[in-house]
Amino acid sequence: MNDDTIRLVTIGRIIRRRWRLLTILAVVGALVGYGTSLLFPPRYTTSASVLLPGAWEERELLTQTEVATSSVVIDRAAATLHWHGVSGRELQDQVSAKAADGNIIKISGTADTPERAQQLSDQVARQFVTFAARIVDDNTDPEAAAQLEALQQMVVQTNRRITDLADAADPGQTVESVQTRTELEKLRTSLQEAITKLDQAGPTANKANMVVMGSAARPAGEAPPTRVQLVVGGALLFFLLAVIGHLTAARVSRRLRTQPEIAAALGSALLGTVDVPGARSAYRPEGRGPRALIRRLLGVDVRWDIPTPQTSGDEASRQIRYRRVCARLRDQLPAPRRLLVVVPDGDEIARRAAGQLVSEAGNDPMLRVVGVSVSQPLVPDRDNESGALVVLSAGAWTAVELAGIAEACADAKHEVVGIVLAGPVRARATQSAGRPPDAATPVLAVGNDGKGSSR
Repeated sequence: MNDDTIRLVTIGRIIRRRWRLLTILAVVGALVGYGTSLLFPPRYTTSASVLLPGAWEERELLTQTEVATSSVVIDRAAATLHWHGVSGRELQDQVSAKAADGNIIKISGTADTPERAQQLSDQVARQFVTFAARIVDDNTDPEAAAQLEALQQMVVQTNRRITDLADAADPGQTVESVQTRTELEKLRTSLQEAITKLDQAGPTANKANMVVMGSAARPAGEAPPTRVQLVVGGALLFFLLAVIGHLTAARVSRRLRTQPEIAAALGSALLGTVDVPGARSAYRPEGRGPRALIRRLLGVDVRWDIPTPQTSGDEASRQIRYRRVCARLRDQLPAPRRLLVVVPDGDEIARRAAGQLVSEAGNDPMLRVVGVSVSQPLVPDRDNESGALVVLSAGAWTAVELAGIAEACADAKHEVVGIVLAGPVRARATQSAGRPPDAATPVLAVGNDGKGSSR
């Protein structure tokens, strides 16, 4: 298969000619998705938000998310919830946390019911805030806290002394008194800023004052993947795999499509191409039995990788092609001109073309049609024939199969004098008067009935 396999028209051809198979596979995929949803019960997820006041660096927020999902916090939440048969280790996989914008940590809980998901998220958030505050309290140095409190008291006393000095300064409007009061106000402002910074650096700083921003919302729907998503995903997956499988099979196919490849495989020259009109059923290979019936019901009995047949001319134009092939045979064969027309079994297009060639040739040359199995090719021994003419359709056989037919002809003392390629076409609605393509019924000789050697 060439690069045309990736075109959308090729995919459209697969869908048109394999729609039954694709539909069945999509239904099977949907059933697989539904069965998968039964193995996994529905899950519900919701989130509770915790606000972290103050200035936080990104690495600090990441540390807090790890603390929120730590085993200590989860175990405390599990002990508080008192869910029968559910331990903290089991809840570990059902809780997650991530840092959001604005120093907010979202704690998500997943459970089999909306109520449990809400309870899990709320309880983990509360336990996280409690645990984080306890960590801050435990890490506070008592001596450092006492010294910090004493320093704050000294700053307050100094601020009061500055106020007294400002009141006792000369109330006049001299330059010295104005400068003194200005310096005292600057000192007061600096002390107030220092007090603010001390409060922020204290053991009860804002970083320890985490706040749970309300209860988690009760989830209204299942967490993905839902049952509907699994069913649709299974159907789509099987459909895509079927299409990809068709494209891959066509890409690695070894069937010969071009005239030079076919001529090289058979070791002879191409005498011409002929058109075979007919309905879609004319391109369906023969076969009986349960397997053939199943293939027909699935629509896989007709190859999809054959391009859509083009609309041909009238009957007269198609007969011209057959007459030209017959004329070339007369020119290159000695009299009496008798030929064995070899048609691969299962090639319905070639069989119809061979019948039309027999009709057009009449008695000059005299043609006898035989069907040859490509798996075990056997050609009748040479009688009065001047050689063998191979009629086949392009894109149906591999080089090994065609080489086997050529070897079978050589074993039966038949020289392959030429090749005729038959291609399907769509006949016009109104055709010219003339003999129909199947007017003559060829004399078929089954290859296994004749005498010769097989390959």
